[in-house]
Amino acid sequence: MAVGQLPVDIGVFARYLRDLTALLDTGGGWCGVFWQRDPEGMRACLDGTELPPWDVLEALLQDLADGHGSQAAQHEVVRARALHTAAAAEYDRRPHGRAALADRLGVMRREQTYAAGREQELTERLRGAVDGVGAERVGLELAWVRDGRERAAARCAEIIDRLAALDSWEGREAVPGPVRPPPPGTWVRAQGAAADVVGEPSDPHSPGNPSRSSGSFGATPIPTPTTAPAVRRRPRGARYAGLDDDSDDGDGVFTVPGLSAPAVAGPRGARYAGVAEEAAAEAPHAADRAREAEGERAASGTVTALVRLRVEGRSGEAHALLCEAAARPVDRLPALAAALHRAGLAADWGTLLWEAASLPPHRVAALAGALGAAGLAEDGLQLLRQCVGRPAPEVAATLLALDVAGQRREVRSLADAFVRVRNPEDSAHLAQSDPRRLVPLLLEAARDAGPGRCRDVAHALRVAGVAP
Repeated sequence: MAVGQLPVDIGVFARYLRDLTALLDTGGGWCGVFWQRDPEGMRACLDGTELPPWDVLEALLQDLADGHGSQAAQHEVVRARALHTAAAAEYDRRPHGRAALADRLGVMRREQTYAAGREQELTERLRGAVDGVGAERVGLELAWVRDGRERAAARCAEIIDRLAALDSWEGREAVPGPVRPPPPGTWVRAQGAAADVVGEPSDPHSPGNPSRSSGSFGATPIPTPTTAPAVRRRPRGARYAGLDDDSDDGDGVFTVPGLSAPAVAGPRGARYAGVAEEAAAEAPHAADRAREAEGERAASGTVTALVRLRVEGRSGEAHALLCEAAARPVDRLPALAAALHRAGLAADWGTLLWEAASLPPHRVAALAGALGAAGLAEDGLQLLRQCVGRPAPEVAATLLALDVAGQRREVRSLADAFVRVRNPEDSAHLAQSDPRRLVPLLLEAARDAGPGRCRDVAHALRVAGVAP
């Protein structure tokens, strides 16, 4: 392995960072601030021997937005996040990567504590300032200190996420494949071939030096660009066969047909008395944990594939992946929701909910219930509100399924949205599916919508012969 060569993902990110900063004014904006405050750290990041915290890259993208328009920065943010996370994974998987992260986390927590105390001190001084010049000076210092505290908090969260990703990777059977560099012809200049940047850094400790890379960049508070995903790299191995050719079996689980675990006889004898009963009692919990773990793995695989498609500009295939994911077993989707939000793909979760609104009524009702049980009740209500444009009999079937499941909040939300959005005749058509159960729901929702709507809905129900 040649000295001075970098692993692929680190080298690609460093080249990307050099191309990005070449578009910026190094004497102004946040780029100028970083060069002024820590020129050595900036050079190390451009060389690939250190990795800038994500908030620094966000600030550079803000410079890009200021100089070239917000659309340019928004176009780059997903690619930048994917490359940054792939490079971070390379750093963290080095022999001393975990120790470097732990050291850096300690530094950031101390900086956060110091900045919080300093912020309180300056706030009290600002209250007691007697002249405008003194107040302005203290206010400026307070802004810098507050920025330092916020950046330290953000970097603590980033490091914790990286440690969690490292834990997940160490439990897998092989090293995941790299995220591809962005294609040429994009707003930030093409990255070129990565074949000449293979190997490991000659000093395994230099990229993780917490004294420089974790705390030296700082600036006043900045607006956050469009949220972008924190990619989880795709695992390899027979278990995940098929991800390389963009195929998926529908739930992210790959199995070998005809292969099952051998039966193992349990222990016998007096010393094992009660073991069978304890094992039987534990079995349901173990099964639940196994399903949860499988759901997490499936969600991670989906996010990895989705980010890959986004990075490569294959938006149509990304949408198709979301449609496929919407049709998975409903108990898998809360985990996918969490994974998408962690990755900054909240917009894709919204798209998935929109597609899920066209599922069969019983599945829509089941998904709304699953989301509510997972603490995502608002997402479940959003899903139901998006169903109001469906044919009245299908909405009626959804309402009835929710009612049978005892999901009163969801029933009220869907009925309320329906009577507000659809005309009174549609309410009458819906009620014909089961007048005894649906008429009271519709009238209650109509009353909440106002006297006029209540009168119109009640009249339509009487005309249709489903209400007295």
